[in-house]
Amino acid sequence: MSRPLIAISSRPRRPGDVRGWPTTEAAAVQYTYLESLWRAGCDEAIVAPRIRSVAEARAYLSRIDGLVLVGGGDMDPALFGQERHPNVYDVEPHSDALELALAKAAFEMGKPFLAICRGMQVLNVALGGTLHQHITREPGFAEHGDPAEGKAMHAVHIDAGSLLSKAIGGESVIEECWSFHHQAIDELAPGLLVSARTSDGAIEGVERADVTEGWLIGVQWHPERTSHRDPAQQALFNELAAQASQ
Repeated sequence: MSRPLIAISSRPRRPGDVRGWPTTEAAAVQYTYLESLWRAGCDEAIVAPRIRSVAEARAYLSRIDGLVLVGGGDMDPALFGQERHPNVYDVEPHSDALELALAKAAFEMGKPFLAICRGMQVLNVALGGTLHQHITREPGFAEHGDPAEGKAMHAVHIDAGSLLSKAIGGESVIEECWSFHHQAIDELAPGLLVSARTSDGAIEGVERADVTEGWLIGVQWHPERTSHRDPAQQALFNELAAQASQ
């Protein structure tokens, strides 16, 4: 059987960001994502931030078996109707356009789809939801990691019977999730259900409301960071591969 081909979004790198490439732009993906896909038996198709429309994204994904949207900087809050908070950082319009188009197209097409950290936030905005722009040390939120201070490790509580729970063998808690975000889903988009939260109530997992329309899981933490040693984290990539092989 052939290996499923998974599209994975890349991050734009400006001239000089890559050592030895002082005058040229680049598109980059961290190896932790790729290694997680390779362990699951997938091949990767790295998507440069050049797609701008849902039509372009649909044409691209028609040749692809599944999709991963990766983590990264913040979205432009104007995309969900808000003024920019002072702590918003690293807004990249080309990435916003690419990932919003991919998310909308994959959702419409029912492509197997794993959205990670920023990727889950992009998915929510693409479908009409909104974000908390800065939750770090805000009342009611525990520490989820901070761009200024580094990562956090925390437990995630998973709804019984959810796609997320099924993907990791029916477990109700993942005890250690590598977390690095200062934003979170606020208003949940139509078409999505919450499947996981942290103890402070922050949304950490989402999935399609109608699972018959396609397999989709979004997680707010970074499973690729610990998938090499944690079977529950690797299981998300394994299940993506299984769904993309059907």
